[in-house]
Amino acid sequence: MGDLGNGDPVKPKTRVILVGIGGATCSGKTTLAKHLARILPNSVIIHQDDFAPPQEQVPIHPVYKIQDWDAPAGAIQWPRMIESLREVKRTGVIPPEHISHDHLNEQKDVPLSDDIKLKWSRYFEEMQGNAERDGDKIVWGLVDGFLLYWHSDVYEQLDARVFLRIPEDVLKHRRYARHGYHTAVQFDPEGSLWRDPPHYWDQIVWPAYLEANREIFAGGDVEHGGPGGKVPRLVLVDAIKESMEELVDKCCELLKETLLEIRYT
Repeated sequence: MGDLGNGDPVKPKTRVILVGIGGATCSGKTTLAKHLARILPNSVIIHQDDFAPPQEQVPIHPVYKIQDWDAPAGAIQWPRMIESLREVKRTGVIPPEHISHDHLNEQKDVPLSDDIKLKWSRYFEEMQGNAERDGDKIVWGLVDGFLLYWHSDVYEQLDARVFLRIPEDVLKHRRYARHGYHTAVQFDPEGSLWRDPPHYWDQIVWPAYLEANREIFAGGDVEHGGPGGKVPRLVLVDAIKESMEELVDKCCELLKETLLEIRYT
């Protein structure tokens, strides 16, 4: 930390960088976010799933008459998420009243090589030290979510925007391999365990995913199109073709560019 020239320390100016990691359910968003959080100093993860409504408020699908956890308009309490992101942007910390359910959900361990972790940890620690000497404090907010680029008041707050794309058959297999999801624990620390009813993927999950993301891609082609114009500077990653090391390396290159741009422009 520097000083004012009279021996008094300079209070660091906090710069919060929000990083969006979006994609379909089971695309590897949270796994990637956790690896990045272990690399980036002063980082927090914000899970969009934690802003789902309580189970009794989840809307009923008009055709299939079951709870619809995936339709964009009703799957997330958007005002609460938007305000929380603004609070993180202002303060650099997740609001103390926010409760996450992520620890209740099972996730497959996807290891990361020590070489990649060490390479980027050293880089960002050095950059953090340089920032602090200049009177800045860098805080990273890693925002993961399956509807991350649907609401403009969410994605416009993100400084870097990544979308992981995985083929439908792979996503469907991964989803079926899960035993359920713990949801909406803001009012219940134990959360509610949701298990997909029969045909839920084909009737609810996949159509909602296409609906939520159609405008993001050129020609409305969610499965094969490149980024369209709705979400500026969206980085599309074909995640099935890349190893976790390659995903982390690519994301860290993006975050390096983002950090340099924010600090020096």
